[in-house]
Amino acid sequence: MTIAERATPYLPRHSARAARRPLSPTIAFIGAALAFASLYLAAGAPTPLLVLFQRQWGFPPSMLTVAFAAYAFALLAALLVAGSLSDHVGRRPVLVGALLVELVSMVMFVFAPNLGWVIAARIVQGLATGAASSAFTAALLELAPPRYRRWGSLIGSVAPAGGLGLGALLTGAAVQFTHSANLIVFSTLTVIMALGAVVLYLSAETSEPRPGALGSLVPRVTVPHPARREFTAAVPVHLSAWMMAGLFMGLGPTIVRGVFHLDSGLLNGATAFLAPGAAAVAGIMTGRLHGRRATVLGTAGVLVGTVVVAAGIAAGLLPVVWLGAAVSGLGFGSAFGGALRLVGPHAQPHQRGGLFAAVFLVAYLSFGLPLIIAGQGVASLGLLPTVLTYSAVAVVVATAGLLTQLRLGRRDALVPVPA
Repeated sequence: MTIAERATPYLPRHSARAARRPLSPTIAFIGAALAFASLYLAAGAPTPLLVLFQRQWGFPPSMLTVAFAAYAFALLAALLVAGSLSDHVGRRPVLVGALLVELVSMVMFVFAPNLGWVIAARIVQGLATGAASSAFTAALLELAPPRYRRWGSLIGSVAPAGGLGLGALLTGAAVQFTHSANLIVFSTLTVIMALGAVVLYLSAETSEPRPGALGSLVPRVTVPHPARREFTAAVPVHLSAWMMAGLFMGLGPTIVRGVFHLDSGLLNGATAFLAPGAAAVAGIMTGRLHGRRATVLGTAGVLVGTVVVAAGIAAGLLPVVWLGAAVSGLGFGSAFGGALRLVGPHAQPHQRGGLFAAVFLVAYLSFGLPLIIAGQGVASLGLLPTVLTYSAVAVVVATAGLLTQLRLGRRDALVPVPA
């Protein structure tokens, strides 16, 4: 039995309101999946552009990580405030509203005249993504027709990493081969967000509205008691995996130029793409593995990949860094998907939004906070010492996560639990 089946996904109701919606469940599900992925594609798109903006506007390298991490902190704020809102007002209003806000941020990028505007656009983008992340993750489980039920949970775990990487890669290509990369990328994304909002508006509602919407806006993290063991055990797993994703997305172009003395938009995009792109592939490949096994294998991959990345940077060998990025990315995808499969069955349908908000809260704290600290470290310690220290911390945390998962695996063998 798959995770989606154990989670008892909510199939769209055949009410009069649902019947008026022209989209079939299959089209609605596919459209929601593409819209979810597009949010993260847009989040990864600025990575190669920030180096280009730095040359144009002359701001210090430490501001690169501030501009990138502003997105993560805004996302966290939105998760804390609106992470469980869709459990009360329904998935559709939250998702349509979030996509429209995301559209506004795309327009801000198109017309940004300086770094302040870029940071403001990143904040608006983070707010939209944070409001939508947990609602999308729940809606994909609930919209999925019977033959696509496994894909609901799989897309929820794969789209964030895959979208981030693909956004960086495509933008890097635009920087390399065009003279209007900013206009091309964000104009296209503006159209995609508008289409996504239309698709979600025409889709059936999948969550029964219930009282408490205003109370849900009080910032808090909601982890149902039955899910707390798995949630807590996954914290070091998420921390190490998302730290490495943040390193490549936030400092990847700086490392390519500062350590390897290469200046190429395509190279910057490809380097940022490797880890999250591999994570998406791993999420698909390991989607049928037992949650514990996938998490253990993935955390080990993050650990090994981080060591290889650090060795490549220290030795000045970019292909070794790419290899480490691919290995850590494969580990990221396996570990993140496995951890979601372990924690998901422990939440009731009306608790899913709050639970997934808590998962993404940990993920994006791990993504943004270490990165912005590293950005300040670059200014005071230098790029190479900062990156090596950052990698060493990720290795320690990944080791702790791996030992925790192995211990729980032995316990599972004695007292089996759903996964």
